[in-house]
Amino acid sequence: MATSAACVRISSFHYNNNNFSKLCFFRTLDNSSSMLERLLCSSSLHHFLSHKTKLSSLPRNYLYPFRRPLAVISHRPIHPYKVVAMAERTPASTSHSRNKHTNRLAAEHSPYLLQHAHNPVDWFAWGEEAFAEARKRDVPIFLSIGYSTCHWCHVMEVESFEDEGVAKLLNDWFVSIKVDREERPDVDKVYMTYVQALYGGGGWKVKDAWDKKRDMLAQSGAFAIEQLSEALSASASSNKLPDELPQNALRLCAEQLSKSYDSRFGGFGSAPKFPRPVEIQMMLYHSKKLEDTGKSGEASEGQKMVLFTLQCMAKGGIHDHVGGGFHRYSVDERWHVPHFEKMLYDQGQLANVYLDAFSLTKDVFYSYICRDILDYLRRDMIGPGGEIFSAEDADSAETEGATRKKEGAFYVWTSKEVEDILGEHAILFKEHYYLKPTGNCDLSRMSDPHNEFKGKNVLIELNDSSASASKLGMPLEKYLNILGECRRKLFDVRSKRPRPHLDDKVIVSWNGLVISSFARASKILKSEAESAMFNFPVVGSDRKEYMEVAESAASFIRRHLYDEQTHRLQHSFRNGPSKAPGFLDDYAFLISGLLDLYEFGSGTKWLVWAIELQNTQDELFLDREGGGYFNTTGEDPSVLLRVKEDHDGAEPSGNSVSVINLVRLASIVAGSKSDYYRQNAEHSLAVFETRLKDMAMAVPLMCCAADMLSVPSRKHVVLVGHKSSVDFENMLAAAHASYDLNKTVIHIDPADTEEMDFWEEHNSNNASMARNNFSADKVVALVCQNFSCSPPVTDPISLENLLLEKPSSTA
Repeated sequence: MATSAACVRISSFHYNNNNFSKLCFFRTLDNSSSMLERLLCSSSLHHFLSHKTKLSSLPRNYLYPFRRPLAVISHRPIHPYKVVAMAERTPASTSHSRNKHTNRLAAEHSPYLLQHAHNPVDWFAWGEEAFAEARKRDVPIFLSIGYSTCHWCHVMEVESFEDEGVAKLLNDWFVSIKVDREERPDVDKVYMTYVQALYGGGGWKVKDAWDKKRDMLAQSGAFAIEQLSEALSASASSNKLPDELPQNALRLCAEQLSKSYDSRFGGFGSAPKFPRPVEIQMMLYHSKKLEDTGKSGEASEGQKMVLFTLQCMAKGGIHDHVGGGFHRYSVDERWHVPHFEKMLYDQGQLANVYLDAFSLTKDVFYSYICRDILDYLRRDMIGPGGEIFSAEDADSAETEGATRKKEGAFYVWTSKEVEDILGEHAILFKEHYYLKPTGNCDLSRMSDPHNEFKGKNVLIELNDSSASASKLGMPLEKYLNILGECRRKLFDVRSKRPRPHLDDKVIVSWNGLVISSFARASKILKSEAESAMFNFPVVGSDRKEYMEVAESAASFIRRHLYDEQTHRLQHSFRNGPSKAPGFLDDYAFLISGLLDLYEFGSGTKWLVWAIELQNTQDELFLDREGGGYFNTTGEDPSVLLRVKEDHDGAEPSGNSVSVINLVRLASIVAGSKSDYYRQNAEHSLAVFETRLKDMAMAVPLMCCAADMLSVPSRKHVVLVGHKSSVDFENMLAAAHASYDLNKTVIHIDPADTEEMDFWEEHNSNNASMARNNFSADKVVALVCQNFSCSPPVTDPISLENLLLEKPSSTA
């Protein structure tokens, strides 16, 4: 794509093969145009297009005029603004400009903003200071949004924002604002939504338009924002979904995903391949429903797709075989060459879906990968207070003191490096991970189109371990031990390399996702065979340590990001709480994590907090008349749109998670409070009726949520006994041994006064059951459904068998 063309047209951004957005950039016409053109036509943008990367994974630049204070759009008059949108890419590197310039971002806490503190661009942070400056100078705003571990953000910084000429243009014509999209997802959502809605809207020379066509900008902007506001804050036409819709939506979603399934390399859709755990969650849930209704053939087909996908991901280069955890996405169809950043929200969700796969199959392959992820987090991503950090960068220096960073430098290997480190086992290791002297990024034409990794290798498993061991006449256990020791040696050498930048922000919503996975692992992994052996980077942790990690992370959030008086959350923490308040996702994901903390063995204090947070969430975000939850409180006048998000993407939507939370809470408490939770869940789903009918594949977790709500009688497992005993641990693990998302686990120690007081207040039936079934020397379990309970059982095997029984026909 030639940058000298009169019009640079960017098209065909892909999402699951659906062309969803086009942006136009037109070359400016005077002598100042070359600098702006450099900003719009950087090689990083063209490189990005060659990979058809999802727009949502990138930072972005927007230009919009600014006249007067911005107003919240939802249910309010519109102030006239027009947004002219442009896509961006942006990096953290060192250059001569860093020694010459310091701007006001140096006073910020965000790692992303600090990366740009020494650009010649006179950046502002999002806030009234910037808005006032734009009004004072009567100039439009240039808005640039990104995040600190984004490879393309780093490229954009080097090619544009460190350029003195580009900086002069921006400083003369605009007030330039930098936003960390992880700190302000609400701001990002507004402008990303606008970009997608434009769908190929024309561009023009912004300064000329501002000077000569301002009224047109204002009018068209006001109209566009008003239309978006109405579309994105839809109200329900009824209080609940039609009876048949939940099952139909679940089936439709599974059918749509199955059509996009890649039978050769796993996954749903084509390259670039992003792990989207909500798809896997939905397919596993749907398979379980089919199995329960006697459709084992159909259930098996769906399950095979999921398990093969999880295997391909784990064997591919998107998985960090040496250090554990997963990179953001693969640029090719084989899950081989990734963009190397590691995001916390991926780790939490992927650990959970590998746990689910283990629950269904009892195959330690899946529990190993879950442990691999969690042990990576424990080793590299947890702070001194138990907080869990956000991300690690894709880029790092190849050598100490290097002035430029390269993508993947920390993770890739030459064949000779591996030979020198591993000695006698190098041949075995190179054969197993497809390492070659010329480099191995040749499995797909999409893997390395620009030869950036020439001579370098990204580890990928192409051979079966059993077959390889047999070929060498070696016991499998010995073969796996050798691979583990080799990985440890490479890890030790890699640890001496310059590390990628760590984004040590603590984001509430992402911590909520990981709290869930650590808590669940603490009990589900009890089903591993006692003979199971693990090799590096898995360290074979005691499962109880995983629960401790979950409790510590939740405690950090309560200490540092929760106001005990107002019962409100702040969104993130770095050197203190951020200015941004908690958003819907923060409440919903944290509540989900707290419910898992309780159900998988921790105390009722987490239930108390979950209920408090749900009350606050309803107060701040719930549309009581129209149904559903907005993503923001509506209290910040600088955020133009108040959206009811439904799309389950790289992260699940706050509405999908909220409905599941409400279903779970309704099964824990009793009486009017239970009814209230169910009614809110029903009303919330009704908002998204059209989406569930027509575009189920866009909302896979919401499909699950709708089905969970429609289940006539949720299964209850009630454990009664002393919680300090080994028997209690074993019975609780048995309660969670089988995969079933339509199950609530309650555990009560009648000797604990505080616990009994909680149940007397919230569900007296549970309190009565605990009193009537308490035994001083054993743990008693009851399984209740359809208003009746099984006879009590007192051993784990009996409980597991009871839970494996198929649902009765009346259910």
